Amino acid sequence: MMERLLSLLGIYKIYEKWLGLQVKKGKKPEHVAIILDGNRRWASQKSLIPWIGHRHGANKVHDLMDWCIELDVKFITLYAFSTENFRRPKEEITEIMKLIEENLRLIPKDEKIHGHKIRVKAIGRIDLLPKSIQDVIQKAEDATKMYPERVLNFALAYGGRAEIVDATKKIAEEVKSGKLKTEEITENTFENYLYTAHMPRQDADLIIRTSGEERLSGFLSWQSAYSELCFVDVNWPDFRHIDLLRAVRTYQRRKRRFGK
Repeated sequence: MMERLLSLLGIYKIYEKWLGLQVKKGKKPEHVAIILDGNRRWASQKSLIPWIGHRHGANKVHDLMDWCIELDVKFITLYAFSTENFRRPKEEITEIMKLIEENLRLIPKDEKIHGHKIRVKAIGRIDLLPKSIQDVIQKAEDATKMYPERVLNFALAYGGRAEIVDATKKIAEEVKSGKLKTEEITENTFENYLYTAHMPRQDADLIIRTSGEERLSGFLSWQSAYSELCFVDVNWPDFRHIDLLRAVRTYQRRKRRFGK
């Protein structure tokens, strides 16, 4: 109610502009990762079926892209569907998969993606997804693979522990075949086998979780070692420009020592 009143008075726009000017002066995070949480809660509060919330959440991603481009954020990772999400009701999973496929299918001809030269990647156990989604993922990745400077990751069938296990298996295979020696395995070597190995900057500078929950739920377990965390008490479909600006301002105000 208060937000609506402020908006009617024009104060919201003034505050948004003021926040933008503040953030513009500080150092921007290169890699922003977001846990898109609260779609079902948003739908429940409006007495709607869950996948209506997911659809509104998917639409919000388009706004987020505009805001991140404006802030010159180079790398974005979105936690869209976890390995644990496969435990949800079958009908809901089916609708989510339709929505994912529908949106990924648009990427090869997306003017915004190509205009800003954004590489699109899906990270996770992609083989667990329906074959039709695997196909559209391949087409989206092929259509944008020539762009090296900006990356948009969709974490699908993703789990942080699964990522570390999969990386370990790959390393074990290389050691077994003689391609890699155990003494050559370092933290830098290990990163070459993570789902995010295609990124110039794998570590997330800022991780945002919506819906008010304050945990990472296995998101970027390796890459979040020194991330600044920001938990926003708003469901993902209601996430606003000022919520992103506030999170970035919080990031800018924290002293990042990296153990020094």
